[in-house]
Amino acid sequence: MSDAGVDEVDLDGELEDDEAEELDDGNRVVGSVPRGVLEYLATAIVDDPDSVVVEVDEGRGSVSLRLNVSPDDMGRVIGRRGRTAQAIRTVVRAAAAKEGVEAHVDIVD
Repeated sequence: MSDAGVDEVDLDGELEDDEAEELDDGNRVVGSVPRGVLEYLATAIVDDPDSVVVEVDEGRGSVSLRLNVSPDDMGRVIGRRGRTAQAIRTVVRAAAAKEGVEAHVDIVD
């Protein structure tokens, strides 16, 4: 006996293909995953996490992220010879690829 309006689930707990497609086309914000990853990494690195601001510009299949931190934390985010900045960009690009978009990270002073 099944109630009206209640979705049935397979014994494995997986949704049917058409139901999964409906969930994938939901109201997701493009670039939310790379933005969240960038905010997480930046707040973990800096001394003043309240000063971390990430601005997002969306394009066709790409996202441009601008990271703003306090001037005192700029050296921590960039790192020696830019290695920390490059590592941040790599991780954010990987998170964006998982979401199906390209990401570009600019560190703004």
